[in-house]
Amino acid sequence: MSGPCEFKQVMVVRKDLNLGCGKIASQVAHGSLGSYEECKKKRPEWVESWKQSRWKKIVAKVNSYEEITHLVEQASKMNIPYFLVFDAGLTQVDPGTLTCIGFGPAPSHLMDELTGDLKLL
Repeated sequence: MSGPCEFKQVMVVRKDLNLGCGKIASQVAHGSLGSYEECKKKRPEWVESWKQSRWKKIVAKVNSYEEITHLVEQASKMNIPYFLVFDAGLTQVDPGTLTCIGFGPAPSHLMDELTGDLKLL
């Protein structure tokens, strides 16, 4: 259960792509940094609150492109900053493949509403 002043960042990875562990790690890092930068532009107060706490990060999974795009639609409606990670296609997937998305940081109660039903990676 999250308190009203807690903040976290959530990265969501597509498991249907069968990415290797190293590739997943790099895609999650891209998602984290990208969403951090987006949030800094759109909700700098959320970034500062997150930085003053424990920089909490969660990594969850979905099983399809459709699931990840549904989350994007929901995040947009909720005004939660996000960053889409499209792979360069040099190793495991085709160029431009959507592999991961980073959300926030944002208040934990909003992140739970958006991603709370997802399974951890």
